[in-house]
Amino acid sequence: MTTTTLDINTLRLSLDEVLALVRKGAAVLFTEGSVPLAKLVPLAASETGRIPGLHSDSMEAADDFDAPLPDDFWLGQP
Repeated sequence: MTTTTLDINTLRLSLDEVLALVRKGAAVLFTEGSVPLAKLVPLAASETGRIPGLHSDSMEAADDFDAPLPDDFWLGQP
């Protein structure tokens, strides 16, 4: 991945132009003079995507999960 360094004090590109660099696969390092401030990198695309129901039995909720908590909890008493 190539890195393009842009000084914010002399930046003449619009956001669209910066994003065009990222879309082409380049990382963009924003600096203020010689001090690095932020780095914008392209996101890796998911190759498989999400699979609904893959872990359908991995979580359980108690029957009373939405029951009110006891007053001791709210009063900070053990």
